[in-house]
Amino acid sequence: MDPLLTRLRAAGFDAVSADLAPGGVVAMAGMATLRDGSRVFAKTLQGAGADLFEIEAEGLRVLREAGATTPDVLAVTPDLLVLEPLCPRPDDNERFWEDLGRMVASMHAVTGERFGWHRDGWLGRLRQDNTWDEDGHAFLAQRRILRWLPEPLVEAAFDAEERRSLERLCAALPDLLPPRRPVLTHGDLWRENILTDRAGGPALIDPAVSYSWAEADLSMLWCSPRPPASDRFFAAYNEAAPLPDGWRQRMRVFHLRELLSDIAHDDGGWGAAQEVREIIAPFARRQ
Repeated sequence: MDPLLTRLRAAGFDAVSADLAPGGVVAMAGMATLRDGSRVFAKTLQGAGADLFEIEAEGLRVLREAGATTPDVLAVTPDLLVLEPLCPRPDDNERFWEDLGRMVASMHAVTGERFGWHRDGWLGRLRQDNTWDEDGHAFLAQRRILRWLPEPLVEAAFDAEERRSLERLCAALPDLLPPRRPVLTHGDLWRENILTDRAGGPALIDPAVSYSWAEADLSMLWCSPRPPASDRFFAAYNEAAPLPDGWRQRMRVFHLRELLSDIAHDDGGWGAAQEVREIIAPFARRQ
């Protein structure tokens, strides 16, 4: 944790110690104790893009303006982000997950005219292409799925026919997904980016915001390991913002972006490539 403490002190925080935070897979992050006994949450990243933390701080602000709870940003520099501390989420509390479902539905009520964002962002250590597009199917295909194919680890994970199968799936997206308006999305809404504020309610961290498909956010939770109580998230969300029929069956298609990102970040050893193969199997050419 020495690099984190050094950068905190350089930013004016009299940090005396820091404890590594669990759950993160990209940045060095931890809860730091200051000399006066107060605590802050801080994160740093060796070789970070010069605008990575600036974009993350902007995302937190935009989500808060849309009604989501996010931590206060205490400081942001090219190599450091300092936030107010939050608490672990209560995985077995159904009320918590219901509140989160309504929060995310409220956030998704903020709509846009186009898919994308006014600047590119980051997903983990790699750039997120947010180029504006009025066609949601083309945006999902080009900016969120096929975007990962040139990454070296993704290229190595799939043969030529598997890549063509993925391209055929993307060409079929208009038949697979009903058109929806672009909405403000968190962009990385998996369980580790959900915490608890001081009042015990849900709070969101680590966004990769853009105007995108609402179901892209939902797929991050639906397709990842999660506690049983989180079923109440989907029930509460659907009460506040009813989803078109068949949404459960569409979740794996939206989850392709996350699976490919995991592989590109060298975190696909748990079976991400095999999941991709299962999803694209119907689009393989029969011999």
